[in-house]
Amino acid sequence: MKSATRGAVCGVVAAVAYGMNPLFSLNLFACGMDVESVLFYRYAIATVILAAVFRLRGMKIGVSRREALPLALGGLIFALSSHTLYESFMYMDAGVACSILFIYPILVAVIMMLFFHERASLLTYGCIMMATAGVALLCRGDGSGEISMRGLLLVMASSLCYAVYIVGADHSALSRVPSSRMTLWMLIVGAVTFWLFTSFGTRLCAVPSTPVAWFNVVGMALIPTVIPILFINIAIKNVGPTFSAIIGALEPVTALIIGVTVFGERLTVRIVSGALLILVAVLLVIARPLLVRLIHHSGSHVHDSDSRRPQSPA
Repeated sequence: MKSATRGAVCGVVAAVAYGMNPLFSLNLFACGMDVESVLFYRYAIATVILAAVFRLRGMKIGVSRREALPLALGGLIFALSSHTLYESFMYMDAGVACSILFIYPILVAVIMMLFFHERASLLTYGCIMMATAGVALLCRGDGSGEISMRGLLLVMASSLCYAVYIVGADHSALSRVPSSRMTLWMLIVGAVTFWLFTSFGTRLCAVPSTPVAWFNVVGMALIPTVIPILFINIAIKNVGPTFSAIIGALEPVTALIIGVTVFGERLTVRIVSGALLILVAVLLVIARPLLVRLIHHSGSHVHDSDSRRPQSPA
């Protein structure tokens, strides 16, 4: 398999796997487990699986003292992003929540503009307006009434936390930590965080002693957690971060499909329109550097062609 094809396939697998978050978490909530317990099992089991992969590959796990504090802060923000997203599932359809969550690249652009003085183009401003319109449409719900404001604030907080995490990972000591090792420590910090959230484990819900419940617990730790981590790194190496991020648009699409087909969530023209506005806005922001390079290359090609033409006599 060619590297580009392998990268694209791995990118699709990572995006679809991450979009399956609601498939496992909603089933566990239906069993009576709370958000903190579900996330503790997700992070703890994923940590064990990923650490085992590291050991089998002979990869380094340890970090330096200089990296410890940034990793702890990054892990806490990463955990809060997961917590607020899962909490939002209690107040709104999971497919809609995952569609709103996908605005995090827009929020990254806004953070870079406000705090790092990055210049924004008209395209970026237009995409921010488009994404805002998409969220506004999704806020109208499924036609039976507006979605919960608490649910909306929770998923927006989740998206903001993830955007802050991304910016911090690129503008701190974390930028020098290999992505796979950083992710392992994000999982470790997350597992500790949710153990603390359950009052040092005293309020930790036991997993129901049924094969289905354990399938959901292990499946949640493996499919939307470990698999995306491993496969997205392969995708980035083979097709680059821009194309990998574009393929990531399959994440909310997958969540919407699962919500409708498995959990009976309603899919209306308004929801589809809102999700499409967000997807298009995000894809344009992600693809902007590529578009700029293509336009620049095209302009350079035209300029070179003109310079090679015979000059008219003076």
